[in-house]
Amino acid sequence: MKIRKLLILTVALSLIGGTAIFADSVAQKVKVIFNKQELDDAGALVDGKAYLGVRTVGDSMQAITVWDDSAKKVTIYKPNVHIFLMTGSKPFGEVQKGKTSFRVFSQIDNLQTDISAFKVTITDPYGDETWIDGRTSKDDDFPRSKDNFWFTGDNFTYDFKSVGRYTVRFWMKAADNTAMQIVSEKTIIAK
Repeated sequence: MKIRKLLILTVALSLIGGTAIFADSVAQKVKVIFNKQELDDAGALVDGKAYLGVRTVGDSMQAITVWDDSAKKVTIYKPNVHIFLMTGSKPFGEVQKGKTSFRVFSQIDNLQTDISAFKVTITDPYGDETWIDGRTSKDDDFPRSKDNFWFTGDNFTYDFKSVGRYTVRFWMKAADNTAMQIVSEKTIIAK
């Protein structure tokens, strides 16, 4: 009786292990490096072809990814978004630790989809994010031209408490999408 149970257990474990090995050989994970950074959502190698998640590719390109469920279609829009930062009348990319007042200027063109909102944030070296400015389609000063517009943020005072890299990001929300997506970023070095 014990031999029979042992034989059944051995066969069961062999089938489970064989299935796992087969599944692993069908779709192998692939490391994907974009601009010297490994992407979190690795690709898969199936039948000699590498497959990547569309959202991962869009996020890496700092593009807007839109899923159309009715057409079963994904569209990636890559607008040109240029950010520059001004303190007083001077552009800057480095600051001393402490409080600094500045404005964010953004020029957007080649926007090929409607958006319902955008925002600008700053993230400190530890990953804490702070909202700087933004607009929604309900605001009177929301840009109505989708292809080309300028945005000048309000004067903003921020405390650069630590030495390190701070990232200013410009986010957009597609009109038929629920999530804000990063479309541009600029780094400030605090010394």
